Amino acid sequence: GVGHNLACGCAQLGQSVSLMTALGGDENAALVRADCERRGIDLTYALTLPDAATSCYLFIADSDGDMALAVNDMRICDALTNDALAASMKAIRAADLLILDANLPAETLRWAAQGAQCPVIADAVSAAKADRLSGALPYIDRFKPNRIEAQRLTGIEVRGPEDAMRAARALCRMGAREVYLTMGTQGVCCANGDEAFCLPGAKLSMVNATGAGDAFTAALAWSRLRGLNMRQSALAGMAAAGITAESATTVADALSEGKLTERMKEIENELEGKRQ
Repeated sequence: GVGHNLACGCAQLGQSVSLMTALGGDENAALVRADCERRGIDLTYALTLPDAATSCYLFIADSDGDMALAVNDMRICDALTNDALAASMKAIRAADLLILDANLPAETLRWAAQGAQCPVIADAVSAAKADRLSGALPYIDRFKPNRIEAQRLTGIEVRGPEDAMRAARALCRMGAREVYLTMGTQGVCCANGDEAFCLPGAKLSMVNATGAGDAFTAALAWSRLRGLNMRQSALAGMAAAGITAESATTVADALSEGKLTERMKEIENELEGKRQ
């Protein structure tokens, strides 16, 4: 699911990553463990529930690479309660950065965000789960919703950049320090307490859009750790999303720190050309 995608993206961008998740006693758990070991992702703090099914997500893409249908079973994530993760709070407080996704229970999201002593980044996951982050927003440094998730949280219908600007500002008033509201091919709208702006979408050769948003969030983590400003962070997100959308797999093997910075320059040049 999203948590694994985020961990993979951060690891590919050179970060030391620990994934706090819940794994069952099935074959899928063995696959996740093997994949994390291959990518250098630490699972020290992962819960093992032998009688539960490891979370699973299946999607069907249409001819344009957009998701046409998806089903998932994320019930095991409900086990990630405050009590279950209490022993991990010391590690959370020692981290340089914490990323949360809305597959976790709302109470856990607020507890972890409030208890962290580092910047917190959050991904809304889906419109059905975005509300879980409402109570955590005042503790979130960077929040990445798409237009549907932002609409669910704010009640503002996001049809284009102007609506996105209003929704992003509304999310800042709800507590998020920085908002990166993604709009697919229309680009991204960014806002904080002082400014708001939109960047238009960049050229890409779409293969599979699924996972692009997760790569965007991973790039927000990378850029936050490097002290990049909001505009540069948005470019990093767009670059990571573009690289991933051009891959047939949800986690793009082509994503790396070098490829990311190269694509950021390409997007910057493209945007500069549009301004002239």
